[in-house]
Amino acid sequence: MGDIVQMHFGTVDYVIFALLLVCSTGIGLYYAFSGGRQRTTQEFLLADRSMSCLPVSLSLLATFQSAVAILGAPSEIYTHGTQYWFLGCSYFLGLLIPAHVFIPVFYRLRLSSAYEYLELRFSKSVRICGTVTFIFQMVIYMGVVLYAPALALNAVTGLDLWGAVMAMGLVCTLYTTLGGLKAVIWTDVFQTIVMFAGQLAVIVVGTQQAGGIAEVWRKAQNGSRISGLNLNPDPLERHTFWTLGVGGVFLMLALYGVNQAQVQRYLSSRTEKEAIMSCYVVFPCQQIVLSLGCLMGLVMYARYGEDSPLDKGYVTTNDQMVLYFVMDVLRDLPGLPGLFVACLFSGALSTISSAFNSLATVTMEDLIKPHVPAMTEARATMLSKLLALGYGLVCLAMAYVASLMGSVLQAALSIFGMVGGPLLGVFCLGMFFPCANSTGALVGLAAGLVMAFWIGIGSFVSRMPTSLAPVINGTVLPDMGNITTAVMTTLITAKPRPSGVQALYSLSYMWYSAHNSATVVVVGLLVSFLTGPWKEKQLNPGTIYPVLGNLLFFLPERYKEKLCCVTPLGNKCKDLDLQPYQMAQKENNGVGHTKDEDKLREEEDEQATVHPTCNIVNTVQETAL
Repeated sequence: MGDIVQMHFGTVDYVIFALLLVCSTGIGLYYAFSGGRQRTTQEFLLADRSMSCLPVSLSLLATFQSAVAILGAPSEIYTHGTQYWFLGCSYFLGLLIPAHVFIPVFYRLRLSSAYEYLELRFSKSVRICGTVTFIFQMVIYMGVVLYAPALALNAVTGLDLWGAVMAMGLVCTLYTTLGGLKAVIWTDVFQTIVMFAGQLAVIVVGTQQAGGIAEVWRKAQNGSRISGLNLNPDPLERHTFWTLGVGGVFLMLALYGVNQAQVQRYLSSRTEKEAIMSCYVVFPCQQIVLSLGCLMGLVMYARYGEDSPLDKGYVTTNDQMVLYFVMDVLRDLPGLPGLFVACLFSGALSTISSAFNSLATVTMEDLIKPHVPAMTEARATMLSKLLALGYGLVCLAMAYVASLMGSVLQAALSIFGMVGGPLLGVFCLGMFFPCANSTGALVGLAAGLVMAFWIGIGSFVSRMPTSLAPVINGTVLPDMGNITTAVMTTLITAKPRPSGVQALYSLSYMWYSAHNSATVVVVGLLVSFLTGPWKEKQLNPGTIYPVLGNLLFFLPERYKEKLCCVTPLGNKCKDLDLQPYQMAQKENNGVGHTKDEDKLREEEDEQATVHPTCNIVNTVQETAL
């Protein structure tokens, strides 16, 4: 243990770490006192719908990449090899589908919260259930995501645990409360650059010390850490091409398709085209981030081989092992350990600031505004800021709760992933199945959540009695930053193939999202048919994505209408509830876009008259609010 004693921060490291906090706060203060000064809910929660493609895409990336992911991916590669890299195959469909299905629907309905869609498509009760589920998910997650890296840092470097937690939590609360979504997005851009710089510094220095990239690759090959394509279709196998490449698509959809933290960024874009472009820009960035994590894991293996710091007892968990490696590699280079820690906490800051802002938005838009329609704009903005502040303090409280959890910390992280699948399911049920009704959506969501918690908690508990030590000491935490990943896997040794309920508990965590969202859709459709399926005339325009209409583009129009009879957005608004709803939204937002919106609605009505087809993608012009 002699080596670990020397691994303390120097003055330069503390200065670099402090600079990260100062710059993040400075960005928040700049947007608090410039532009519109965050005087409207539209500016505070949606950045005045004025953001361009690049900052939105980097913000999407930063939210996805949390501190636990920066620590988790390299330790996964070190322990199990590069099979995890095939998760990158899921990014293509996982971003293409949100770009061309979810974004057009959400953007054209001019929503502030993703859960407003559930009221437009189903009912107010479905909207409230979706909102409450999301709040539960994020409140548990944000405390853990702040506490876990601070705990690892404290164990390896001796950095004051609660000093780090308080500094991060308070700085994040400050800039989120003062600067609104603009500050959150621009700090995400800054923090993404810091994340790249920190990871690159470790990889470059580590590779140089290991004897070059060719030597790193040779040692990894000799140690069987370079994985081939595993095409085993068994869903109980932890990582195969199918679990990562196909199961991963559903994880990505739950995150990039329907999660409020990401949807809010799409809605803050200047135009629909820029929102779609941000999905395309984030794709190569994600591949780079995944490759950097894999490369760091290989460099770790080249340095330690099978003789890991974990086995020697220098550290007690895999995430501490990555920090030990960083401090070991960079110990003689003042400032660089501080840069990596700044990189680590940039991941935490970007994730929890997104959580604060999205929680303030859904609470304001889904739980308060519908019940207090007469609230003035100034009061609504002040209340939104107080909500962001309140959630910041709740985050610190949850970090304290996380400190009391011990080995249950892993289960708390997995709760976050359990909830993503059912929420994806209820949005898919509404968007792709016109016959689904409100009762079906409620029962389906409930069934999906019950199934998620049954499998998730059952899996965790079934492993605890016989393998408590591996749960604490051998836990692999791949990609915990992904707001939808259920992280509760232990190193699975060769055992007889489980059957019955045990087989369900042994399902690869990468399939959780797909399994739970499918449960919602199947149960929702069955209940809808039993209670009386809805017809096209009962639906608000623009709430259904015409899948059949787009797939069968070669059919004549009259046949497409029979197969996919869905009113495009802007048509028949006078006969349905959508127009009064949007008028109320316009009055509540108070952002002075009245003429633009009227002009836009006229254009949409004209176009809908000329092209009365079910394809909303082709019938509605881009909005640029």
